[in-house]
Amino acid sequence: MRILDQYILKRLLYNFFSSFVILMFIFIFQTIWLFIDDLAGKGLDIIIIGKFLFYLMPNLTEKVLPLTVLLASIITFGTFAENYEFAAMKASGISLQRSMLSLIVFVVFLGGLTFYFANSVIPASEQKIYNLRRNIAKVKPAAAIEEGVFSDLEGRNIKVDRKYGENDRFLEKIIIHRKSKAQKNITVIKAKKGELISSDRSDIIQLVLKDGHYYEDIEPKNSRDQKKYPFAKAVFDTYTINIELPDNQQDLEEERNVRTDKMKNISRLAKDIDSLKENNIKIVKAFSKNISSRMGAFLPLWNNDTINNPSAQGDLIEPEIPETVQLKDSVDTLTTPYTGDIVSLFKVWQQGQVYTSAKSSVSNILNSVVGKKEELERRYKIYNMHILSLHKKYALAFSCIILFFVGAPLGAIIRKGGLGLPMVIAIVLFLAYYFIGVFAGNYAKEGNIHPILGAWLSTLIMLPLSVYLTKRATADRGLMDFGHITDPIRRFFKGVKQRFAK
Repeated sequence: MRILDQYILKRLLYNFFSSFVILMFIFIFQTIWLFIDDLAGKGLDIIIIGKFLFYLMPNLTEKVLPLTVLLASIITFGTFAENYEFAAMKASGISLQRSMLSLIVFVVFLGGLTFYFANSVIPASEQKIYNLRRNIAKVKPAAAIEEGVFSDLEGRNIKVDRKYGENDRFLEKIIIHRKSKAQKNITVIKAKKGELISSDRSDIIQLVLKDGHYYEDIEPKNSRDQKKYPFAKAVFDTYTINIELPDNQQDLEEERNVRTDKMKNISRLAKDIDSLKENNIKIVKAFSKNISSRMGAFLPLWNNDTINNPSAQGDLIEPEIPETVQLKDSVDTLTTPYTGDIVSLFKVWQQGQVYTSAKSSVSNILNSVVGKKEELERRYKIYNMHILSLHKKYALAFSCIILFFVGAPLGAIIRKGGLGLPMVIAIVLFLAYYFIGVFAGNYAKEGNIHPILGAWLSTLIMLPLSVYLTKRATADRGLMDFGHITDPIRRFFKGVKQRFAK
C-alpha cells in the first residue's frame, strides 16, 4: 500500500472504532431503559443481567453498524476537506475516487463481514436470549409476576399481593383469570396462599394454591342452555396447576411466536419459506373446496340433448328422465331446468322455513370465512416475516457500502470534521434511513407491499443519493446548486439597475 492509502485508512479506522464504541454504549443504555421493567425488581443477579445485555449486543449491531459507517466516513473526509488535505491531493493529481480506493476495499470487506454476522451471530444471539429468559422462568418463575398488578404467565393473568421466601416462591392473596379460546374471561381462581415449584431439569412449573375458591362459566353447547347461564364453583384446600413452558421449537402458527424467524439463518429461512408457502396454498385450496361444497356452487351443467341438437350428435347418450317438481298442490313435469322463483315452488308454510334455513347457512358460512381469514392473515404474516428477514440480511451488508458512498462525498462537500455538524447530519440521514426501513417492514408484514421491497426500500432510496453526492463531490461543487435559478434573476436586476443609472 502507498503511504497516502495507509494514512487515509488509518484515519477512517480510528474514527470507525471510536464512533462504534460511543454509539454502542448509547444504544445499550437505551436498551436498558426499554427493558428496565423486565430487569429491575425481579431478584436477578448482576451476572444474569450482564449475560442478557451481552447477548443483546449483536442485535444492536444491526442499527449501530450502518450509523457508524456513515458517521466515520463523514468525519474522516470532512476533516480532510477542512484541513485542505483534499486540496493538496487534487493539486497532486489524485482524484476523490482514487483517494477512496483503499476505503472502498475496506468497506466491501466490512459488508461481507456484516453479512456473515447477520447470518450466523445474530440468530445465535437471539436463541441465547430466548434460552436465557426461558431458564429464568424455570429457575425463578416468580420473576414474571409483579406484586399488586396482573401479570401474564403462559396465558394466565395472575395478581399477587406479596412475594417472599427463596426466589420469591411463596405468594399471598392470589387472583388468577384464565381466558377461553374465544378470549373470554370464564375462569376465576382466588387463594389465600400459594407456592411456585420449579426445576431447571423440567419444563413444568407447578403453582400450588391453598385455601381458595374456584369459579368457571360453562359454555353451553346449544342455544336452549344459554339462557340458563350454567357455571361451576368449588372450594378447595389445595389446588395444583401445572404450567408448561414452551419448547425451543415453537409452533409457527402461534401469534406470540411470529418472531422466531430472527433465530434462523439463510438456509433455514429459505427452507421454511417454501414449507410455509406450500402449507398456505393447501389450506386455501381445502377451505375453498369446503365452502364451494357447502354453498352448492359450481354444480355440473346438464348434459347436452344430442337428440334435439344435431350439432352435438356423436356419441349418443340416453336422455335423462325429466325431474318432477311439486308446485304447491299439483305435480308438473319439467322438460327444461327451472330458472324462476324457486321459493314459489314450496307451500306457503314451507317458505318461511326455507328463508330461515338459507339465512342460517349463509351466517355459518360467513362466520367460517371470517375465522379462516384471521388464520390466513396470521399465516401470511409469518410467511412475509420470513421473506423479510431473509432479504434484510443481504440489505444490511449492502447498506454499509451505500452509506459509505453517502457519507464520504458528503464530508468532502460540507468540509467540516469533528463530532459537531457531522454528527448532526449523520443522525438525520440515519433516522431517515431507519424510519423508512421500519415503516416499509411493517407494511411488508401486513402484506401491503412485497416483503422484498420492504427489506430493500431504505437501501434503494439511499442509492441514488450516494450517486448524486459522489458526482457533486467529484466535480467540487456544493451540496445544492441554485445557480441556474439565481443567475437569471441576478442578471435581470443588474440590467434594471443599469437602465435607471442612465
